[in-house]
Amino acid sequence: MTGDASPRPLEGIRVLAVEQMAALPFATQLLARLGADVVKVEHPSGGDSGRGSLPAVHDPDGRSVGATFLRNNLGKRSVCIDLKQPEGVELVLRMATRFDVFGENFRAGTAERLGIGYEAVRAVHPAVVYLSVSGFGQDPASPYRDMGAYASIVEGMSGIYEFKRAPGRPPTANPVGALGDISSALFGTIGVLSALRHRDRTGVGQQVDVAMLDATVAMTDIVTNFQSMGLESEWGSGVGIVDTFAASDGHFVLQCVREHHFATLCTEIGSPELADDDRLATRAGWQDHMADLLRPAIEAWAGRHTVAEAVDVLSGAGMACGPSLTPAQVVADEHLAVRNMLVETLPGDAEVPVLVPGNPVKLSEVPEGDEPPVPWLGEHTDEVLAAELGLDDAELAGLHGRGVIGPA
Repeated sequence: MTGDASPRPLEGIRVLAVEQMAALPFATQLLARLGADVVKVEHPSGGDSGRGSLPAVHDPDGRSVGATFLRNNLGKRSVCIDLKQPEGVELVLRMATRFDVFGENFRAGTAERLGIGYEAVRAVHPAVVYLSVSGFGQDPASPYRDMGAYASIVEGMSGIYEFKRAPGRPPTANPVGALGDISSALFGTIGVLSALRHRDRTGVGQQVDVAMLDATVAMTDIVTNFQSMGLESEWGSGVGIVDTFAASDGHFVLQCVREHHFATLCTEIGSPELADDDRLATRAGWQDHMADLLRPAIEAWAGRHTVAEAVDVLSGAGMACGPSLTPAQVVADEHLAVRNMLVETLPGDAEVPVLVPGNPVKLSEVPEGDEPPVPWLGEHTDEVLAAELGLDDAELAGLHGRGVIGPA
């Protein structure tokens, strides 16, 4: 790793984002962490709807700042502009000409109705890379195009809830947090970087269209892949053992999908005879006899050990095994500390640090620096409009007075 003067890879790239909640904010936060200058456009009254999520802290003016906002907006600047006023739209279009990337994550068609859709922005800035993240994309042929979406909606529509559903139980929503949001953000980031590279080579900008449902289907590829091969559910799929088991002080996760690993498992838990049991001769048999044969044997052995001891034995024998950590254990995890994956922030009236996941992208030649805080609502409105558009104090005061800019 070189010295602290090493520039971050996206320094010089500028992003103007009309965004809310998680899908686009996570993407632009990642771009900011990689060095991009990100200006966030919010409504003067209330701002990004993620500010209203729970749990929450309060900013210096007593406004609520929710957890969704806190974990998706580090290192950005906030500008409050009312896009339902023509003057507000004019300000955003004028600003757009000074930025490389324009982003929005409204329901499809909303940006166009506001006057800041791709064609409107491209008309003033032909080289713009315009990122649209929506539930179902911009294609009018999609039967879902006009629907709104949160992560849980597209996750359910991806089939993963039904695929993972246990027999006799309803589907579980949001089993792994906002997969639909984060996957969309990652594909959106890849799209932006690709479009910027394309622009470098051709001089031509373009729209990057990411549908949350598409991103989630890509991330849950097992659903469509298995269905095409005759399997509608993970239960009874015959893939092997992918489950949690109880030890004396908690649970561990075990994945065993190879026959030689199964023989090793039987030996390590002190039940080598199970490897020769005809009922367990296939991976499907491992699943079919989990409740009556395998789980009792595994947990009888594991119950005499702590989670750490069980994981140490099985991992040491070459098996894929790890602890099922509680939230408190994750926070205290040594690996995450070593990798700088838990960033402490102290926003507003928070009495203890609020933790935000760090940047998983570790670059050997670019050291990680301190994380800038999230912006308060409209914290940079006057500063940005003066710098970008040359507005003087009287012009800014007039815009404030007419409610075009804020915060309110």
